[in-house]
Amino acid sequence: MEQISFHPFASSIQNVFATMLQIPVVVKEPRQKTCSSSTFEVSGIIGISGEVVGNVVLSMGTQTAEKIVSIFGGAPLTANSPDFADALGELINMVAGGAKAKFKNRTASISCPTVVLGMHTIARPTGVPIVVIPCHTDCGELAIEVSLKDVAAHKNAGAALAGVPAA
Repeated sequence: MEQISFHPFASSIQNVFATMLQIPVVVKEPRQKTCSSSTFEVSGIIGISGEVVGNVVLSMGTQTAEKIVSIFGGAPLTANSPDFADALGELINMVAGGAKAKFKNRTASISCPTVVLGMHTIARPTGVPIVVIPCHTDCGELAIEVSLKDVAAHKNAGAALAGVPAA
């Protein structure tokens, strides 16, 4: 199965943060992650289905999340605020949606976001690498974790091996 490129996610977070928050994001060298625990204690999670399957996680520390969400919301918001999860969920929604729009010739749908506070483990697709894209902002460190597989490419490759035209 082919792995989806991390480049759409790196450019999407830079675009979303520059546009919505006026915060530059420095994208650092991506690396593969071997465990499914969260990078930080606050995560916004989006599931992706269709010809691309898996999930995307925007993970950051609580203080970083509170700073970013406060800028996004235009007022101080703490992790205990009822609007905190909504704001963080909307940020991961925009990042995942922006990246999804750059998937070449692949249809995919994104789920409603889920926000988790506290150290946690995230269910990932079996056998699919997790690519962590570390990012630096003036508000602190954060990471995008991408664990996606291109099921359409795998399906089409299998059909080609069987002598069947790709759909």
